[in-house]
Amino acid sequence: MTKRLIAFTPIGFIHSEHICAERTPIQPVFARECEGRIEILPEFAEGLLDLDGFSHVHLIYYLDRAERPRLKVRPFLQDVERGIFATRYPARPNAIGLSVVELLRIEGCILHFRGSDILDGSPLLDIKPFTARFDHIQSTRNGWYDEVDAETAQRRGVREYFKGNRP
Repeated sequence: MTKRLIAFTPIGFIHSEHICAERTPIQPVFARECEGRIEILPEFAEGLLDLDGFSHVHLIYYLDRAERPRLKVRPFLQDVERGIFATRYPARPNAIGLSVVELLRIEGCILHFRGSDILDGSPLLDIKPFTARFDHIQSTRNGWYDEVDAETAQRRGVREYFKGNRP
């Protein structure tokens, strides 16, 4: 196998209240009330057929403002160096983000959603429906994340967002 360049074309753009990474919650769980919208490019509008039947969707997007990729990072929730693939840190070899959001409504080529930690203007690569039958896993191992207590996760997870520093 040889390495080759892979190119993606955005299908739309994500709009949110998050304009500064340092003031954006680090995971959607800490941004449940944050609403946003997705502007789907007209040439992809037909692909929205039947999406309104789903309550939640996976958003796959390009982390266009992520730091230079690193293979070892100190994740937001701990001060311990971890391998990038054992974290959800955005400075990844391929800057691809994945979030599950609540789909509120669709108006033409505009999707309204809630529960996002995505920066405003992020290019959207794909949308897939969240389906409990296929996406829910009963029993999981959570690696080092189980070492982080709820209070620490909450404090670090919201960063500056709930301290009156919202944009």
